[in-house]
Amino acid sequence: MKKLILPVVLLVILALLPVFQVNEYILHLGIMTFLYIVLSSSWNILGGLAGQVSFGFSVFWGMGAYTLALALKAGYSLFISILLAIILAAVFSVIIGFPTLRLRGPYFAIATIGVGEAVRVFMLVFAPGGASGVTVFDPTAFGKESHYYSAFVLLVIILAVVRWIMNSKFGLGLKAIKENEDAAIALGVNTIWLKVSAHLIAAVFIAIAGALYARYQMFIEPNGVFSFQQGISILMMPVIGGLGTFWGPIIGAIVFIVIQDQLMASYPELNMLMYGVLLVLIILFEGGGVVGFGKRIVRLLRKKPNSSAASNSVAANPSNH
Repeated sequence: MKKLILPVVLLVILALLPVFQVNEYILHLGIMTFLYIVLSSSWNILGGLAGQVSFGFSVFWGMGAYTLALALKAGYSLFISILLAIILAAVFSVIIGFPTLRLRGPYFAIATIGVGEAVRVFMLVFAPGGASGVTVFDPTAFGKESHYYSAFVLLVIILAVVRWIMNSKFGLGLKAIKENEDAAIALGVNTIWLKVSAHLIAAVFIAIAGALYARYQMFIEPNGVFSFQQGISILMMPVIGGLGTFWGPIIGAIVFIVIQDQLMASYPELNMLMYGVLLVLIILFEGGGVVGFGKRIVRLLRKKPNSSAASNSVAANPSNH
């Protein structure tokens, strides 16, 4: 129960933020941060817990965005539009998940790149509006508060799901796959079913986030929502924060949004360079990301008092030597 106190307090503060009539820029940062935490935490289910590195989750981000845009344009309600995005993402995730998740290591990663690029090119040619994109209009979305609370509710749901998965038998199976898939199979773990299920859960949440993003931005185009850069961004956030942890994807998304917000306006060409530098530093010096670095600092701080106590003990009892 003690572990839940901090997350609950933070969520209550975030829920009350619009009540204090903060400026729209803060609400904008909140909306984008919530959506990117959803992306990061969703990817972490498959990539962090099961160790399956996918570069192709931009497919579901774009799929959710385009499904919502076209469904709203056809006259469907917001609820039905999001439901259609969920169904489409779930079906497509299973269709591509069963063959690609039988591959391992770099072969799976390369396959996801191929799928992502194939879908992007397909949408450029055949999607309504083509490369020019489409306008998204939801008559029920008035003011940033509506978008803020939509993203906030999705954030709460994904964090609850991730917490449940990490403490469940399902999550234990995913961790077993990451540690040694052959050993997991030998113990009777249905690894394909677990990986496809994790892929489906991640795809559905990313599609919903994509739908809410499209509703907020009011305009989308294939080279934006289906881009390879977007797939890289989704992957980088949990890596920066700390793979396989609860807080890692959250911290990674916050770092990502802060860097993006500060650099995009003044130095857009340095955006991905900064992320690349961060990624290299993490791989070289702290594979556990920001969370791993924090744990290392805590361990060092705990060792210092113990070292001092040991030194005092030796000084007080010189006869032992």
